[in-house]
Amino acid sequence: MLLLAIDTSGKDGSIVLADCHGNDCQIIGLAPLDGGAFSAQLVPQIAALLTKHAFTKNDVDAFAATSGPGSFTGLRVGLAAIKALAEVLAKPIATVSLLEAIAAAKPEPNIVAMDAGRKEIYVRQRDGSESLLTQEEFLVAARNELVVTGDRSIADLARAGGLQVEEVARPRSDAIARLGWKKIQSGQTISPEALDANYLRRSDQIFAKN
Repeated sequence: MLLLAIDTSGKDGSIVLADCHGNDCQIIGLAPLDGGAFSAQLVPQIAALLTKHAFTKNDVDAFAATSGPGSFTGLRVGLAAIKALAEVLAKPIATVSLLEAIAAAKPEPNIVAMDAGRKEIYVRQRDGSESLLTQEEFLVAARNELVVTGDRSIADLARAGGLQVEEVARPRSDAIARLGWKKIQSGQTISPEALDANYLRRSDQIFAKN
C-alpha cells in the first residue's frame, strides 16, 4: 500500500511516501517543507515527490496527516490538501495527533508536553486525553510522572519544577506515516468530510493568536 503522509503542524514540515505492508512501513522518500510557505509549497512538493519516485496521485492508496495541535495556518493548509486529494481519489485518511507521535517515541507510561505559547502547554495524559494547561496546572498534573517533550523550554520548566524529563526529537512525517498505517489497519479512518484539526484552543484564542 502506498501511503502519503504530511506534517504541517510546526514552523517547518515534511511530506513522506511510504510502502506499508504488514507491521512495517518502508520510507520511499521524504521532502521537507519550509515554514511560512506551506500554501505555496505543499501541492507542488507532493507532485514532485510522486514524480521523483515514478508515481502519480492515482497510485496513492491512503493518507495520513498530523491533525494538531500546532500552527492554525499550517494545519489548515495541510488538512485542506489531504481532504481534497482523498475526496477526489476516494481513499481513506488517518489522523495522528502530534502529541500522540511524541508519546510513541517513548512508549513507557508518560505525560507528553508541547509549548503552546502564552505560558500555556499542550499536554497528553497517560489515558490519551489531551488538553491545554497553564504552566502551573501542568506542573501539578505532571507531578510524579515522566515528562516527554521535544521543546527545550518545557524541559527546563519541568526540571525547575522538580520533574523527571526525557527530551526527544520532534516527530517528522515518517513517524506520522507509521502511526497512521497502524490506524488504517485497525479501521481508524475518517472521511474527507469529517477531517478537521484539533487545535486544543477555543476559536477566539486561535484567531487572536493568528
